[in-house]
Amino acid sequence: MRWIRSRNVPPPTEDSGDADLLRAVAGQQVEALQLLHRRHAPWLRSRLARRCADPDVVDAAIQDTFVAIWRGAHRFTETDSDAAAWIWTIAIRRLLSTLRGAGYRWQSIPVPEVPEQSRTAPSAEEVVLLGVEHGDLGGALSRLSPELRSIIQATVLDGLTVREAAVLLGVPEGTAKTRLMRAKTRLREYLT
Repeated sequence: MRWIRSRNVPPPTEDSGDADLLRAVAGQQVEALQLLHRRHAPWLRSRLARRCADPDVVDAAIQDTFVAIWRGAHRFTETDSDAAAWIWTIAIRRLLSTLRGAGYRWQSIPVPEVPEQSRTAPSAEEVVLLGVEHGDLGGALSRLSPELRSIIQATVLDGLTVREAAVLLGVPEGTAKTRLMRAKTRLREYLT
């Protein structure tokens, strides 16, 4: 297949912004996709690995994400969202599709304990959720225990079912249901 370059989009450079790179990808410039991949694949891998302990599934989701970006870059508009947020939305949906797919068998994968000194800083998503931009909700979420906050993150933010969240968090499905019920109750109490 021969790639066609768009005449209206300048060639991408390392200094090109994400929105410019997405325009170039929409114009079928392979170099732009390569730059986006180098720029975004590492943090996508890190964030997806927090939601799925199977590195093969994470890698498949990242590959599917960039295929989807190649095919759908023309759908991105700067007024919709930040380019990184748009890419993250594709990535998390690809991860969920992979996990829900017929070829994937749910199983518990042991996650090694990360020593305190090597833990990473909170993700931008966590900072925003706990920040002032969300007003009362941010304060209410910050008051939840880590177990309750993680079930809210898995089910509400990432769109997992309770069963999928239970596998992801390594707890029985009944425990996940109970934690979700408790988290919702506590959030209602905090917000009223």
